[in-house]
Amino acid sequence: MAEHNDFGQLAESFIVQKYLKNNYQILERNWRSHPLEIDIIAFRDDVLVIIEVKARSYNDVISPEDAVNQKKKRFLVKAANDYMIQNHMDIECRFDIAVVLKKKDGLAAKIYVDAFQPYEL
Repeated sequence: MAEHNDFGQLAESFIVQKYLKNNYQILERNWRSHPLEIDIIAFRDDVLVIIEVKARSYNDVISPEDAVNQKKKRFLVKAANDYMIQNHMDIECRFDIAVVLKKKDGLAAKIYVDAFQPYEL
């Protein structure tokens, strides 16, 4: 597996641990409904949480959080809708963006809770 894929999986695992420590249930990782994918699907307090993970091992010209553009947000909303239909869910859904950066002393994360609303698209 390519090194960037390994780092991406490490970043996702790092974020999963952060959500687990905050009493979230992890329902899915890398859930697919071709061509759509959701990195992490979590659940807590009757809210489905769709988590997009952006991992960088260096500082990009574009910030990782800006890498989640309007098109990607629309894909996430569509994928969340597909997931809820397939799993017969009619609950509140939230979209988080988790940014993971590789630092000299390990990983650092910033989680943008409720990063965007579907109606904003």
